[in-house]
Amino acid sequence: MTRLHALWLKESIALLRDRHGLLALFIMPTVFILVMTMALRDAFSPGASIDAAYVVVDLDRSPHSAALLKRLDQGVSFRRLAPPADPQAARQGIADGRQVLALILPQGFGERLLAPAGADGQPTAPLQLFTDPALSPALQLAFRNQVMAALGAVRADELSQRAGLLFGLPVKPGAAVQRDWPDEIVSLAVGKAGSLRPPSSVQQNVPAWLIFAMFFVVIPVSAIFIIERQQGTLQRLRAMGLPFHLVLAGKLLPFFVVNQLQAVLMVLVGIFLVPLFGSEALELPGSLPLLLNAWAVAAAVSLAAVAFALLVASLARTAEQATVIGGVGNILMGAIGGIMVPKFVMPAAMQQLAAWSPMAWGLEGFHIVMLRHGGFADILPSLARLLAFAAAALLLAVWLNHRSLAAR
Repeated sequence: MTRLHALWLKESIALLRDRHGLLALFIMPTVFILVMTMALRDAFSPGASIDAAYVVVDLDRSPHSAALLKRLDQGVSFRRLAPPADPQAARQGIADGRQVLALILPQGFGERLLAPAGADGQPTAPLQLFTDPALSPALQLAFRNQVMAALGAVRADELSQRAGLLFGLPVKPGAAVQRDWPDEIVSLAVGKAGSLRPPSSVQQNVPAWLIFAMFFVVIPVSAIFIIERQQGTLQRLRAMGLPFHLVLAGKLLPFFVVNQLQAVLMVLVGIFLVPLFGSEALELPGSLPLLLNAWAVAAAVSLAAVAFALLVASLARTAEQATVIGGVGNILMGAIGGIMVPKFVMPAAMQQLAAWSPMAWGLEGFHIVMLRHGGFADILPSLARLLAFAAAALLLAVWLNHRSLAAR
């Protein structure tokens, strides 16, 4: 233990001398959390406004077309601008970038509202939708669905009006075509403790970028390791009879402490700094067992990150190689692991690929605790995979070192 304490002290001194590397480990995730939380805020807020404008050219000018416009205005996802004079002006507005969508209501829209196309031998002119070719297909589909929902509501109002007249039900003379129906659906997120508030973007981005920052210890770890190799420090330690696995153990604790400091700082950023930029504050579990479970996930992620960094340091021979291998490896694990892009927006094949990323295991563990309020048994699979990854990386690093010595 005396030798191990001396190694910990040596690593701590070397780490504190790398002030720029330490600064990057804390500033980088803070910036990412703030930027990505604001960028993805609407993706986690049902009904949030989308910065996509549209216009409606009403060629029918009937009560039914006016009711459709009123229904569309109730949707807050898209912004309706002042109507242009005609369809050609609407097309020109898209070309000029004033709006990205234009809906054309044809003449006879109200008269043919309940007539299926061709049912009475007369064709029904369809609604036309002009779109900006640069608009994402997902937004185009979302707007089409909003129009279809509004159109269905207008048809339902007209049917109920006609049914009332047909069957002699009391109908107020001159009653409006549109009727206001109450919102009968309330969304509740399900967790171990019952119904929870739906998650916000900060609950995705704080743990996600915390994990990414933890794995970026590969840069200072490999830098210190390679400098010690080049300056002969590792050879002198070996000459003193220190086994290589003890040298690796001496590097684990200082960087493990750095990772825990990162975790505390990122949580504080989510609680106090993110709300200053207009987003929701990070909500932590309210009970001590859940907080301990969250720390267990953070500790397992830290061990996996430091072990991966030591493996990269054992593989690389120069600082440039370590930066390339470690940096590219982290970016790939983050890209497929749901860090940079939330897993729920990925296609099915990418979601299956994400199951192979250690960052995805850590993020799943944090989500189980913070969103679902799961117990220790629920996070055991994530912890087991992270610890197995850490053990495999450390064993491989020791084997690479022994092979290097045997080659000499």
